Amino acid sequence: MTTLRIPPSELYAWLRLSLEPNLNANTARLLLANFGLPPHIYDQSISSLSRYVDTSLATQLRTPPSPELEQQLQYTLEWAQASDQHILCLADPHYPSVLLELPDPPLVLYAKGDLTQLQHSALAIVGSRNATPPGLETAAHFAHFLADQGWCIISGLATGIDTAAHRGALAAHQTNSTIAILGTGMDLVYPARNRDLAHQIAAQGLLLSEFPLKTKALPYHFVRRNRLVAALSSGVIVVEAALKSGSLTTARLAVEIGREVYAIPGSIHSPLHKGCHQLIRQGAKLVESAEHILEELGHHIRPSTKSTLPLELHPIPEHLATEQQQVLHAMGFDPATPDLIQQRCGLTTAAIGGALTQLELLDLVVAQGDGRYLRT
Repeated sequence: MTTLRIPPSELYAWLRLSLEPNLNANTARLLLANFGLPPHIYDQSISSLSRYVDTSLATQLRTPPSPELEQQLQYTLEWAQASDQHILCLADPHYPSVLLELPDPPLVLYAKGDLTQLQHSALAIVGSRNATPPGLETAAHFAHFLADQGWCIISGLATGIDTAAHRGALAAHQTNSTIAILGTGMDLVYPARNRDLAHQIAAQGLLLSEFPLKTKALPYHFVRRNRLVAALSSGVIVVEAALKSGSLTTARLAVEIGREVYAIPGSIHSPLHKGCHQLIRQGAKLVESAEHILEELGHHIRPSTKSTLPLELHPIPEHLATEQQQVLHAMGFDPATPDLIQQRCGLTTAAIGGALTQLELLDLVVAQGDGRYLRT
């Protein structure tokens, strides 16, 4: 697929408009609405431009870019020469039309990977960066099943739920895969630990960002990223979220633009489920399986030869003693008391106590403050 689908001079003008110092996106859109394409803006007289911007900015638009800006423009255009690296402006036919529903669609998008991912129906999976093992399993399983059913999975490349969702989708090995929306420039990966995952997504899916190259991670960037996650999706699935989670921001933005929000319930004792429970009280749809989501969307569930639970992110180590393996299996992934474990596996109280002690020493379980135990 050719990187430059519009004339190079026009792409240059789009880039310059998006990078122009002291020109915010709202003013840029105002100029586009009144003068048309960016080359027309730069052809206007200072007096014409001054009707919409102050004289100093109008003068700036009528003069050649500064050496620093010109260097950035050339660096970006050179970056886009790679066959898998793309710049999508508002006039580009590959620019996602759903983003036009936003009050502030990006003037320019930077993409790396397979642009056909933007043509697939998509669902977002988001949640806590500090997810529990059950949350990670759920995100990976949902993503794998939905990708196997023909949906592209969108998330934000963060640690925790985002990472599990991307990996689950990639593991389905479908032409529709996953899109990661970045909160940095396309030439940076945040967090750094997901660098290998980002490379895999670029090879099998798509990386997307509205931020110029070399842009570092800043807190407000991730709020802007979240609106793209919501807008590009038919619905947003929240797996685990605390009450102040950024995932709730994504859900709120989804509601504002008419997208469905799905929340997975959990233990009433878990802080990481309180955000999901709040969403459900506010009208989000409670879901217990990926099939529920497809049923809600009216999407036919096609037969699959693959298991709906294809990924075991935390298998029980085979080297453990038999009683330790039995206890881990009986625990599942929700907090469990020794009495509940005994009901499930039938071991004696002494055997369960000994197994839990050894599993704690191996960092495979952790004791909760209320006497229950949780697999790590």
